[in-house]
Amino acid sequence: MKIKELHLSSNNLIETEKFYNTILDIPTYKKTENEIVFAFGKTLLFFKKTEANSQYHIAFDIPNNQLDEAFAWLKSRTEVLPVLEKSPFADFESWNAKSFYFYDNNSNLLEFIVRYDLDNRSENTFNSSSILYASEIGIVTDDVPSLAKKLQEDHLLSVYSKQLPQENFIALGDETGLLIIVNQNRNWFPTDKKAIPFPSRIIFGTENSQNLELTIE
Repeated sequence: MKIKELHLSSNNLIETEKFYNTILDIPTYKKTENEIVFAFGKTLLFFKKTEANSQYHIAFDIPNNQLDEAFAWLKSRTEVLPVLEKSPFADFESWNAKSFYFYDNNSNLLEFIVRYDLDNRSENTFNSSSILYASEIGIVTDDVPSLAKKLQEDHLLSVYSKQLPQENFIALGDETGLLIIVNQNRNWFPTDKKAIPFPSRIIFGTENSQNLELTIE
């Protein structure tokens, strides 16, 4: 599965543009009075102006040989969230992946993740252009199994083979793209921030269809 577009909300487009332009060094792809767009590799990230202070969780894949380099690059620009006492990295052994986390200006929980089973090494110096694509988006609901079942039926998605489904956490998709479905008020790892549902629109492609759309009200 590949996430092509993420349509999210922000109550401060000026500060959002400032954060992504200056902290992450991502240039503005296009903008209007009420919307701004950034290109993260193969994924377009849209923010639409709203009154609500919406907060999301998004993960971005980076080359799997550049975890330390990416960490040093980001730490020089913004605060990286603690994960473990002895390490800033989350180690997902069953996924064969590692990651680290930070917030944007909207308090969206962002994540840079390396997946060692993918062939995406890079010998270039890490910078913002090294970010490959958005690979995860959090979806919050009060009934995880029910929503997961509906998405599987509607879009022919499968449960991620490396993650056993739980009552409050189910990952749908594959190594290159995942919908992370969690229960409302479950903590977003590695923080004590509660998961709350906010409107979003996700455009993605699978082996069965190149242009699928999921709207979360």
